[in-house]
Amino acid sequence: MIHFYGNPSKSVYAVQTQAPISAEDDQKLQWLFADAPKLEADALSGFFTGPRATTITPWSTNAVEITQNMEIKGILRIEEFHTCEESSPYDKMLLQKFDGLNQSQFDVTIEAVGVLEIDDIAAYNMQEGLSLSDDEIDYLITLSEKLDRKLTDSEVFGFSQVNSEHCRHKIFNGTFIIDGEEMPTSLFKLIKETSKRWPNGIVSAYSDNVAFVEGPQAEQFAPKTANKPDVYQTSLFDSVISLKAETHNFPTTVEPFNGAATGSGGEIRDRLAGGQGSLPLAGTAVYMTSYSRLNDERPWENGFEARKWLYQTPMDILIKASNGASDFGNKFGQPLITGSVLTFEHQEGDQT
Repeated sequence: MIHFYGNPSKSVYAVQTQAPISAEDDQKLQWLFADAPKLEADALSGFFTGPRATTITPWSTNAVEITQNMEIKGILRIEEFHTCEESSPYDKMLLQKFDGLNQSQFDVTIEAVGVLEIDDIAAYNMQEGLSLSDDEIDYLITLSEKLDRKLTDSEVFGFSQVNSEHCRHKIFNGTFIIDGEEMPTSLFKLIKETSKRWPNGIVSAYSDNVAFVEGPQAEQFAPKTANKPDVYQTSLFDSVISLKAETHNFPTTVEPFNGAATGSGGEIRDRLAGGQGSLPLAGTAVYMTSYSRLNDERPWENGFEARKWLYQTPMDILIKASNGASDFGNKFGQPLITGSVLTFEHQEGDQT
């Protein structure tokens, strides 16, 4: 069952519930939606933009959790839809345009595609852009022969993900041969060597998805005992500070806002999972793109012709990614307090 709140001429909230909403919960929801009235209609006419039925937004997840904390029972999903014209532009990567809203708004009628057996792994790699190397393709072909059956699409796709550079660090951990001579160490070992030689205040590094260093002695204002009501007091404790970097280059290129937002989310997740009592304090962000071409007062940008970008323009990335990283951090109590921006283009031969 879907209930609508708001103003159909501007925006509405669609609330999916398991059962009818009680009068008390209805008042709570109207308060939550800034006194937006409940619309006594099962369907709304007009054009709206909003999320697809198949994509529950992070905003919805947070909104549903808020209703749970307000002891509103049975809320499954809440999404916001904005009124538009039939010809209005919208972000097709994130949104869908609807000719009216109704009770089937969140129904998913897509049938799952059956298992696909792969006849030609090399061709499938090119078709799906899996970035498998020749060695990996040979390995999968050998595995298929060993199993005496064809590999499925999910198996090949899954292998491409778990064996990717992002997950395996094959380049970082690989053997380097320079001028025919094998180097004694990998890039990853070189990086780790610094902390081995000069550990200084390092508490933990390279044993988890986050590192820890010794922090200052901090003063805490808290109850004297944690298991019963008690007076507040100040006490000193030896703090430990976590450090974490998260790269989300390709996701941010494809969809800057959510790509950068989930980058911040991954960084917060890893640090919170690092140990008991973890608290997110502050975040940073670094953006590096081609020339933004925001205005004509930058003559150095005129030496290169702007490309036809496959996904997002540098300007879109810089604006939307900044908003996404800030938005996610603010939602989880970690403000984005500093960072840097670099725009750069260079021509080498006939390639830019």
